[in-house]
Amino acid sequence: MALSVDIRKKLGDFQLDVRFDAENEALALLGASGCGKSVTLRCIAGILTPDEGKIVLDGVTLFDSAAGIDLPPRKRQIGYLFQQYALFPHMTVRQNIAAGVRERARRESAAAQLLRRFRLEDVADLRPAQISGGQQQRTALARILASEPKAILLDEPFSALDSYLQHQVELELAETLEQFPGTVLWVSHDRGEVFRNCKRVCVLDGGCSQGTFTLRELFHEPKTEAAARLSGCKNYAEAIFDGDRITLPQLGLTLLCGKDIPKGARCVGIRANHIYPCEPTTVNAFPCTVTRVVQDVFTTIVLLRPEGAAPDAEPLRMELPREAWYAVPDKNCLTVAVQPRDILPLK
Repeated sequence: MALSVDIRKKLGDFQLDVRFDAENEALALLGASGCGKSVTLRCIAGILTPDEGKIVLDGVTLFDSAAGIDLPPRKRQIGYLFQQYALFPHMTVRQNIAAGVRERARRESAAAQLLRRFRLEDVADLRPAQISGGQQQRTALARILASEPKAILLDEPFSALDSYLQHQVELELAETLEQFPGTVLWVSHDRGEVFRNCKRVCVLDGGCSQGTFTLRELFHEPKTEAAARLSGCKNYAEAIFDGDRITLPQLGLTLLCGKDIPKGARCVGIRANHIYPCEPTTVNAFPCTVTRVVQDVFTTIVLLRPEGAAPDAEPLRMELPREAWYAVPDKNCLTVAVQPRDILPLK
């Protein structure tokens, strides 16, 4: 494995317990705010010291609590792109990039090459405060590559950018990383960002890693509620499993499930776009009352209460293209369904 991480770290009441392996690939660390993504990166980079565990990069042990090994950050050959980029404010763009070059004799030539590669020649003699957010990010990434790292850590790389800049900068960053031969760890809470840029995902929840998944496994076959939530699933209900039949007591429903039930499953998830209006004879059809309609930019969000639902049950969320909702004849009471293959049994 190019990068192997197995660490524990306690910070006040927060406990980090993370395990994953990454090849020479872009692997996402996906989780909600406060789940330990940035703490994990800081431990890998050597900014924080884990309480116990082991970190190995390309066969070199960076940290091993049992063996007493803890390499300083400068010896780990890891590039870290911070959320705020951490450029030296008193240095020019050229000087910032040159600062990343380890060999003094190569600094001028290496900086010139990276200025051309990242299209920064026109701002080479300006300071970070004088250039745009996108140019700042390119400067920070150029400085990282100047150090010839074996791994790059990206800590929510677009959080410091205005929304209109994010798309263009993301394309530029992805193009640059395609040429990088080592491991990239991409920290994010944005599933769309992860889907576009990574092929595998390590899910973090409450400080603990929940396993590593391919994109297909995360978005089509999640096994845990944490993974399903991070993949964008909106509807959840406690469930009783009996073969291929699932009873949802709070919703007053019994549905057929077309997926294998994992050991320890206790609830189901249903994606909002997998609920659709139908005829009463459709498999898994059930009548509902509409409790609220919200118009989004391109879709209509409809909150539904199944006829047999408990009074305190959470409404089901259905999302339809606007034209599909306009075509529904009765917008107060309607029958909807979810295909058996679209029900997600979850631990």
